[in-house]
Amino acid sequence: MPRPHFLDPTDRGLSRLGQETLPVLYRHRLLTAGQLTQLLRPDATSTRYVRRQLEVLHDRGLVDASIRRTSRAGELLWYTTALGCEVVESGGEIAPRAYRVTEDAAASQLQEHTLAVNAMGLAFVQHARHLGDECGPLDWDPEVAHRVRDGDSRLGDEAFLVPDAVLRYIHTTGTDDGGQQRMLLTFFCEIDRATMSIARLAAKLHAYARYARYVPQPAPSRGRAKAAVGHRREAWRARYPSFPRVLLVLDGAPAGQLARRSDDLRALAAADARLQPAAVDLRAGVTTLDQLQQYGPFAPIVTPVLGDAEPTDVLLRPSSAAAAVA
Repeated sequence: MPRPHFLDPTDRGLSRLGQETLPVLYRHRLLTAGQLTQLLRPDATSTRYVRRQLEVLHDRGLVDASIRRTSRAGELLWYTTALGCEVVESGGEIAPRAYRVTEDAAASQLQEHTLAVNAMGLAFVQHARHLGDECGPLDWDPEVAHRVRDGDSRLGDEAFLVPDAVLRYIHTTGTDDGGQQRMLLTFFCEIDRATMSIARLAAKLHAYARYARYVPQPAPSRGRAKAAVGHRREAWRARYPSFPRVLLVLDGAPAGQLARRSDDLRALAAADARLQPAAVDLRAGVTTLDQLQQYGPFAPIVTPVLGDAEPTDVLLRPSSAAAAVA
């Protein structure tokens, strides 16, 4: 897979790896040297070269680091500084983001959640390389806002759906005639580190079901007839070729506890009469970060949240088909 290129090699005297590192840090907020190595130099046997490049970037004021709160060895978590963000944005090759990591944010309690989101994305990247699929270091975006109701933006969280990440993946399969079929997949990803109540996790499903059916209403205007209802389309169609699958990834607790959380979530969803109509529009499944890392997205590691509990893969299809692909 070709490596991303964002800045001229002579800009600020950065090496190619330095140029690749900046936009990845900008996009994903906090990464360890180990995660960066696996993303950008997967064949490396140590993190030494990546750490040396991070030191160069740090000397130029483009990146900074915070100590990981849970690390006794003082592991560093790297992020782009304000100057580093400006350099990336000036390149014009990556969409600017309003959110920037500050020193306080980098040291906050959100460290482990951010790292878990990136560990999930890294798992997809690593298995894509193994399978011959396409998913690269910039193929997931954290916290992308999607409006789910009309009205004043000051309504706050209830007006928007904000997945932990939106991940894109191209899956290639063989066809009966010896050719290949490419599937463009998009996932709404939620990471739960066993810190959220099951009721709150189930409430996220309501937000996704609401977004699946949300049709924006035209702004009122004088002297203009209302558009025909039949001409209005769901908001998601302007962004995605099909409605993304919802993947709930559990982490932060022993496997037995995560299995109970998965069962509780399914039970709560099954008892919620408001969610049952969503089963038509919503393909949602739950798995664990450990299973995703160990077996990959196309092993039968995903349990549908709604309907049959038979394990399947990220395509949310029967396990026999998932096992055949794996």
